[in-house]
Amino acid sequence: MNSNSVLIVGAGPTGLVLAIALVKCGVIPRIIDRKAGVGRESRALGVQARTLEFYRQLGIADCIVRKGVQVQNIFMRNNGRTIVKIDVKDFGVGLSPFPFILCLPQDDHEALLVERLEDLGVRVEWGSELLQVRVAGTQVQAMLSRKDGVREECISEYVVGCDGGRSRVREELGLGFPGASSQETYFVADVEATGSATAPDIATNGFSFCLSAEDFILVLPARASGTHRLIGLIPEKFKGRAETIFEDVRPTVEKTTGTTINAVNWFSTYRVHHRVADHFRGDSIFVAGDAGHIHSPLGGQGMNTGIGDAVNLSWKLAAVLQRKADPSILDTYETERMPFARLLVSTTDKLFQLISGPGIGRRIARTILFLYVIPRLLRFSATRKIVFRRISQAFVSYGASRLSQGSVGEIKGGDRLPWVVFDDGVDNYMPLQSFEWQIHVYGGAEESLRDAAKAADVTLYEFEWTARVEKAGFRRNACYLVRPDGYIATAETDPHGKTLSALLSRFKVSTRLPVLDGNE
Repeated sequence: MNSNSVLIVGAGPTGLVLAIALVKCGVIPRIIDRKAGVGRESRALGVQARTLEFYRQLGIADCIVRKGVQVQNIFMRNNGRTIVKIDVKDFGVGLSPFPFILCLPQDDHEALLVERLEDLGVRVEWGSELLQVRVAGTQVQAMLSRKDGVREECISEYVVGCDGGRSRVREELGLGFPGASSQETYFVADVEATGSATAPDIATNGFSFCLSAEDFILVLPARASGTHRLIGLIPEKFKGRAETIFEDVRPTVEKTTGTTINAVNWFSTYRVHHRVADHFRGDSIFVAGDAGHIHSPLGGQGMNTGIGDAVNLSWKLAAVLQRKADPSILDTYETERMPFARLLVSTTDKLFQLISGPGIGRRIARTILFLYVIPRLLRFSATRKIVFRRISQAFVSYGASRLSQGSVGEIKGGDRLPWVVFDDGVDNYMPLQSFEWQIHVYGGAEESLRDAAKAADVTLYEFEWTARVEKAGFRRNACYLVRPDGYIATAETDPHGKTLSALLSRFKVSTRLPVLDGNE
């Protein structure tokens, strides 16, 4: 019988990021996966700006960006020709240190995360499967089947199920997984192709919406080596078949995209599911990522949402395990992440229904709305910023959380910390790499606030007041308590920091850090 503090079930991006973040916080987890190793299919591609911001905190953003392909343009195409080109290379300029969309195949992505985790001294136990899990007093008992055939009982303080849509952990908890499945069948393929939609000037650093009245196909750069990801709708005449192969959809693909497919590296069909679990927690057992919510792949949100779950949960688990916070802080994981998961499922479902399937309304959407109306709206900077904030997940806020208090000007408790860069190139996200609670003041801090920070053992960072700071929505000399994950817990003008002191006291948050200059 083995004992550990946290057992993570599932070594996809969600589980791997959770493990890396726990180690960052000083907790060494155990992570298992029933697969033999890292997956070989590219699957999820989009790595959004908010995820890269988290990765910067964890010290892995640079290697992820180097490995991926930054999307420069979006092409709206009809019957094999480009109708409009939308420049998106700096879509989020001024909003994030990563103002772009990154394409990185999930297998390459996972391999980098596994390598980083191994560098930190933790190895994934491939070929190990969870058979049973139950809470027994203050412990969680898990029965595992290892790849050598041996059954093992593992005792943990917490178990986190990051084991996908068919989660064994969720089943063991008896959680419902309500939702629905689409009536349409879709395909996904990684191919090598020649032709207009995959020409170097289009497909190397951009992706195409290939639309017609009958169908749509997305063409995305899968790898820097030049392969392409295709996502599309199975033609009506093939509905009801027991199995559909690529040759069935080849004529439609080549006509709609204006390409010739030379090789097919991977092909699969699927139905889109829209589901959210009844709960994300049962006592000392949690679910995260696809184990808690699944939805349309449109917009590249699924994997990124799971990574957001992992970051949110990691520092809370670590704080409780290290006696640096009251266990009640774990209740905020579900109350913060579940509303976002439900919102995401609802919006991606509606958008996917709009662009796919039969019917006059959807045909109009494909041939008019997406080809002409939306591209015109994206010419305006205000629209571009709104779209970037949604796609990047920078808009996510925890305003209703018990960990969120107060507001000052445009910024309120629960908001993501607005990003600001200063004239010397230093930005206000640099201190977030500590992955610790901290206080930000833009301007100057009163001596009473310094005393409050010292009493709470929380680092106080003072940043210079600039026009960029003001434009970002901050108030001069106001006090912002920032959580380890970069969200604002409290915003107040009280020079004594009463709100932040009360919140830290309520959750018994404890940390010991020195006072530093924000530009160091």
